[in-house]
Amino acid sequence: MTTFIATIEHVVKGPVWGCQDCGQCVLHSTGMTCPMNCPKTLRNGPCGGVRENGHCEVKPEMKCVWLKAYDRTQDWPLPSTWKDEYNHLRPPVDNRLKGTSSWKNFFTKRDRWTPAGWKNTTEEVAAQGVDH
Repeated sequence: MTTFIATIEHVVKGPVWGCQDCGQCVLHSTGMTCPMNCPKTLRNGPCGGVRENGHCEVKPEMKCVWLKAYDRTQDWPLPSTWKDEYNHLRPPVDNRLKGTSSWKNFFTKRDRWTPAGWKNTTEEVAAQGVDH
């Protein structure tokens, strides 16, 4: 059943959003742009190598994923709560979830686990009432 759900998710999200099956989907908080398409797989914003034309330093023919995400967050009619999440700190990618269903991981809260030693994830900061 788990493989079936992951397959359906890939069929839906792969062609439309370029889903990379990370198992920790953040499309809603990145302007419906998959940050895993960044050659450096950066999940919290662009690197320092964005070219003047807005393209990637690693793949010069590609627009920076994070500039695309910002533009979409500003221009697309997304829910305001999603737009607000653009600047939230996201936990590091848990590569053990690669190829699993982010839908399942969301509902079981598996996508919120962080490696031992990591503190102050978005969820923990929100629970503390700290403005980030």
